[in-house]
Amino acid sequence: MTEEGTALGVPDDVRKQVMNRLKRARGQLDAVIDAVSNESDCRKVIIQLAAVSSAVHRAGFVIVASGMKHCLATNSDGTQSDEAKTIEEMEKLFMMLS
Repeated sequence: MTEEGTALGVPDDVRKQVMNRLKRARGQLDAVIDAVSNESDCRKVIIQLAAVSSAVHRAGFVIVASGMKHCLATNSDGTQSDEAKTIEEMEKLFMMLS
């Protein structure tokens, strides 16, 4: 890792936040698996699935937002950009993830 962040362009504090969300999502997914294997009430399963989905999506959006900020400011080799990427380029990158 560099002082600015990881290779993803995500600062260390954001990376830690994302990791915490993903670990929480993993725990929620384990709860879904247990609920399905124990033939729990479908409401319980759906609520847990929604929680997993939300946690993963939020982690992804944090990565995308932070990464795009980094991408706007730096070149692919990590050096400072002489010219900012256009909004259209950033929109294309974002849409690739959706």
